Amino acid sequence: MKKEVWLEEFLDRLNDTTDHREEWKVLHKIGDVIAICIISSLANCDRMKDIHIWATYHENLLSKYLELPNGIPGYDTLRRVMGIVSPQYLNSFLQEWNVLLEQNQRSKLRKILSIDGKTQRGNATGKQKPNHIVSAVDNNKLCWGQEKVSEKSNEITAVPNLLDRLNIEGQIVTTDALGTQKDIAKKIIEGKGDYVLALKGNQHNFYDDVKLYFEEFLEKCFYHKTIEKARGGIEKREYWQTDDITWLTQKDEWAGLRSIGMTRNTITKDGKTTIETRYFISSLEVDVELFARAVRSHWQVESYHWLLDTTMREDESPILDKQCAENLNIIRKFVLAILKTAEIGDKYTSLRGKRLHIACDPIGFMEKLFEI
Repeated sequence: MKKEVWLEEFLDRLNDTTDHREEWKVLHKIGDVIAICIISSLANCDRMKDIHIWATYHENLLSKYLELPNGIPGYDTLRRVMGIVSPQYLNSFLQEWNVLLEQNQRSKLRKILSIDGKTQRGNATGKQKPNHIVSAVDNNKLCWGQEKVSEKSNEITAVPNLLDRLNIEGQIVTTDALGTQKDIAKKIIEGKGDYVLALKGNQHNFYDDVKLYFEEFLEKCFYHKTIEKARGGIEKREYWQTDDITWLTQKDEWAGLRSIGMTRNTITKDGKTTIETRYFISSLEVDVELFARAVRSHWQVESYHWLLDTTMREDESPILDKQCAENLNIIRKFVLAILKTAEIGDKYTSLRGKRLHIACDPIGFMEKLFEI
């Protein structure tokens, strides 16, 4: 698709969302507001006031692509409209973009979806808890869905809701120990996916049994090892996996359980050595290299959340309206997806550096940004 055609369709698509405002009171199109937030965020604006200032100074540029029937909306209007846009709509829009990107990045490797939560610290007050959003991020660092945790709940209830909206068929889902729940494992299997779930002490006897097995029968397991330089030291990553689980009394309680695994990370730095050992349950048949890739890939969601804070400075954005804050979270994820593929600067240019390039020359980069 030609970039001019795609850009036009992209901007038109933003107006497809339902607008619940009274028509006679509407001065600014909801699609224009969303587009302003996306384009300004690409241009290194993180707070709503920054977005308004940048848009005001670049009204001539924006008017080439947006209708702007009454000019640039004021700060309060931007914030208010972003507080009524449906997060489900924005999320579906993000998924459509991801599908387009994925079509150009075909991979024969099984996709790994890592699920974890992040707190929007700028959304908190003395009387209000901050948003906590659970995201599903793949091994290409694309976010395929998210679920805001209810204030009276936790990630355990949010993850199943998120899984209901994801297409996980043929994919591998990973979670930390909080997501290692029987209902979550069952839902993944029902969705025709596979899982690699972390085990910790909160699983009590289950954890102890798996740990004891590897202490006694490690030499019977399939083994994989990598050694690399990391964080100024040498890191040795070792992986063991086995399908010898007939002895496991809890086996039938976990849908699709086929194997258990163990990892040992040994880091040597400045003459000191640290060792971390972890345990996992999985629906995967024995393939220790695939198991290793799934375990290693779970860091991607943590790295993704780190990008939201360092590149997009999310925690510094003081948006108290919960729906507005959630929508801006989705927009930041959309911006990260665009920046990931945008050819800006040289191969060493960081995502933050790309934002600075765009801020300095928005006219030059406008159409290039939305080229698939």
